Amino acid sequence: MNVFQAMATFVAVVETGSMTAAAERCGISSTMVGNYIRLLEERLGSSLLRRTTRRQNLTAFGAVYFEKCREILSLLDEADRMAEAAQTLPGGTLRVTAPVTYGTESLTPCLADYLLQHPSVDVDLVLTERSVDLTEEKFDAAIRLGTPEPSTLVCRRLGEYRMTLCASPDYLARRGEPFTPDQLPAHDALAFPYPASSPMHWGRREWRLEGPKGKVAIEMRSRAVMNNTQALRKATVAGMGIAMLPADLVRDDVRTGRLRSLLPEYVLPSRPVYILYHKDRYSSPTLRSFVNFVVASLGGVSTQMR
Repeated sequence: MNVFQAMATFVAVVETGSMTAAAERCGISSTMVGNYIRLLEERLGSSLLRRTTRRQNLTAFGAVYFEKCREILSLLDEADRMAEAAQTLPGGTLRVTAPVTYGTESLTPCLADYLLQHPSVDVDLVLTERSVDLTEEKFDAAIRLGTPEPSTLVCRRLGEYRMTLCASPDYLARRGEPFTPDQLPAHDALAFPYPASSPMHWGRREWRLEGPKGKVAIEMRSRAVMNNTQALRKATVAGMGIAMLPADLVRDDVRTGRLRSLLPEYVLPSRPVYILYHKDRYSSPTLRSFVNFVVASLGGVSTQMR
């Protein structure tokens, strides 16, 4: 016997006043209604209804059981609604990983709006330069710089990670401003030690630019090498030299005059930015809402790496 169906049938009998009306409400026959009531009474070992030729009344136990049945069925309906909502509304904890500078300067400012739109979602953001394993380390999504290695992960492009050459007004006042790439070697370079596996591995020993005369590579002597972009930015603001820094990182410095962009006719190499996730997890409303939000906020074209 389906106990919940029997309870619902019993409640219908009481609320409608007859087995015939209860049968119509429940979409079953009057005989089935009678069977449910009989089986329920046998299961409980007590009568629920006093039956007469004209009407049915609740027994003392039946009245108490009726209220409990209504309470239980109400809770069951609430649980069903919660389960349905879980399939359609974002909620729970979302684990995301991103590179330190991009995550700090580009992704984090977007998260406030996302969390306002989805109050039932919590975000666990891990910033690291390491390429984490999404499955092994239980991440829902990862943001990566550069073209991802072939895999079964879905990759959606978020735009370009652009660099800029910049220096402080104080440094330029002391050393002069370079207006062509061939003037750069006379200046103090501040460099980031990109690993050999990075597409920017050349950044420690030379700067590559593209401008009116095509691509040029300028060999530089690094006056200082720092493995943290925030430290490199602070050194540049302090007037230690010229640095190649992420455009997002120094945007406010350039706008307020703490730093000045150099060689505006030349473009530094950029790297594509991707968000990666497992295809089968995209059905989750939480992950789907986050991916769609980030793509809309930071731009994007969908592709799958093979």
